[in-house]
Amino acid sequence: MANGFGSLYVGTSGLQSAQNALNVTANNLANVDTKGYVRQQVRFADKNYSNLKLATPKTAMQQSGLGVSIGDVVHARDIFLDKAFRTETGRYGFYSTMYENVSNVEDMFQELHGEEFKESIDDLWSAFQELAKDSMNSTNQNLVVQKSELFISRCNSLYSDLKSYQNNLNNQIYDDIQTVNDIGKQIYQLNNDIIKVESGGQETAMTLRDQRDALLDKLAGYGNVTASEDQFGAVTVTFENVDFVDDNRCYEIQMKADKETGFYTPYWGQLSDVDSGEYVPVFRMDRDISSEFNTDVGKIKGLMVSRGTTYGKYSDLDDETSYKTIENNTVMEAQAQIDKLFHSIATGLNDIFCPNTELQTAITTTDGQTYAAGTRILDVDNCTLGEDKQLPPQELFSRIGCDRYTTVTGTDGKTYYIYNEEDMSDTSKQYMIGSTKINPEIQAQITKLPVYTQNGAVDYELGKKLTALWEAKDMTINPYDNTPCTFQNYYNKVVDMLGTVGNVYSSVMDTLSNTVEAVDNQRSQVTGVASDEELTHMVKFQSAYNAASRFITVISEMTELIVTGLI
Repeated sequence: MANGFGSLYVGTSGLQSAQNALNVTANNLANVDTKGYVRQQVRFADKNYSNLKLATPKTAMQQSGLGVSIGDVVHARDIFLDKAFRTETGRYGFYSTMYENVSNVEDMFQELHGEEFKESIDDLWSAFQELAKDSMNSTNQNLVVQKSELFISRCNSLYSDLKSYQNNLNNQIYDDIQTVNDIGKQIYQLNNDIIKVESGGQETAMTLRDQRDALLDKLAGYGNVTASEDQFGAVTVTFENVDFVDDNRCYEIQMKADKETGFYTPYWGQLSDVDSGEYVPVFRMDRDISSEFNTDVGKIKGLMVSRGTTYGKYSDLDDETSYKTIENNTVMEAQAQIDKLFHSIATGLNDIFCPNTELQTAITTTDGQTYAAGTRILDVDNCTLGEDKQLPPQELFSRIGCDRYTTVTGTDGKTYYIYNEEDMSDTSKQYMIGSTKINPEIQAQITKLPVYTQNGAVDYELGKKLTALWEAKDMTINPYDNTPCTFQNYYNKVVDMLGTVGNVYSSVMDTLSNTVEAVDNQRSQVTGVASDEELTHMVKFQSAYNAASRFITVISEMTELIVTGLI
């Protein structure tokens, strides 16, 4: 009798286990389309055994089983696939961001300003061609001033839009850093919640783990992320190889704004000494972009590389050392290239109207100032003059911070016109976009445009000089460019370069997209819910439930037969 009633207990355990397995399967089916849900897998285990007879040298141990139980409900994940997915997601985020920004800058050059800007260059050249035909014609002189003003306006407009786009990227960086901090705080809170649920050793916090894993996947799109789980179920997260979330806290990323540009630099507050001005940046911008060293990971890194650290200018393209500071910085490089075009045209035209030469020997002025040999001065013998025949002649493009020349008198009694060199520490004293305007003297009196020789005749050599300037192939888009071009071809060359770079990023992005998709498909085979498979499990567990039920019925009938037979 005791054995019979014990068999009822065995059957009951089968019913309960099958019912629990059906519940797990139903939960999987209910979440078949839930993003981030990881399927739960039931593992059955034997319950304890009762020893009926211990083993002897001649007989084996006799045991009676107490039934079946749910040994574990597995939360199936593959940490290697998770790591690969997060790394490739971050890398895709970097290159997709770079491609998007290059495409936007290219559109800015082509669609928003392309025709207008190229027309301003062509119109400027046409105006000077007309001036060369009849330099004394006031209509031609006014046309030169008008087209020069238009050229400045178009340059300012394009450069201003590039600066606005930089500010837009800067705002995206700020927003994304806030998102990263929010994700970190959520992961830290989920760590605590998971520990509370699982501390008793009776339950796995599967829903909470799914939420945490989904956050880790999202975080991986913003930067280089690693995650490792401890024995208590909490994960330690690193962001750009620095602890971001541990068992104590989430180390929020701080931001420092540049005083001049307002550009944000993310830094680690826990590692920095703000009072002494020592900051530890989150992103190492001084390292080459390379997949080998994982420096090409994360959307934020892509935004920072595209934005750059300041505004690009023509001097950034002077040599390889200067170019290194803007290389790969999409917006800064575009700004520098347009500024170089403007600077070359402005200084080239000014040097035709107001040519310079060098002092052959040092001079001392009447006020005691000394100028060394080699100092640039106005070439009085070869310069052209305005109708007023005044020296120095008026330049067409003027800097807002200084005049072209400083007039001094030497101890030898001669008058010298010292050229005020461009001050690389003061943008107002450089011929660059935003710091250059049409000479107010020429605007007020057009006859001051230098088109006359020293004897008052029309300078017929002016046309040859202008043609030589316009046809000269002296323009390169960067120090590595070995095919110089003219002013008119330079703009097209910049646009072509943007298109080439964009194609490279697009190709890498497409490859990474396929890689991410392939890894995600592999992950889905482990973590995803397949409705057909779950329905198969449901039939299996339902059959197990029916079998346990039938087993109980048989034991019940057998017990009833025995009991009624004793009466």
